[in-house]
Amino acid sequence: MQNSLALPIENQILCFYKNTTGQIQIIRISNIAHSYFEQVVFPGEQMLFEAFPQAELEIHMDSTTGATLTNKILCSNLQVYG
Repeated sequence: MQNSLALPIENQILCFYKNTTGQIQIIRISNIAHSYFEQVVFPGEQMLFEAFPQAELEIHMDSTTGATLTNKILCSNLQVYG
């Protein structure tokens, strides 16, 4: 679901993601208008990033046919509290 209006940056939350697989992943957020995030995450790597709660983190892994979308996680489920 893409939002046609830019969202205020102060509405972003701090998120945490860890690649628990043995494969390199590409994580991406592309469902927020005027905003794009993409990062390579190595096996065991942990990362913090800021995103809007309604953003969807897409997890892509390499396959014989190219990068394959393997999962989507709502960023509100990755929020760091404390």
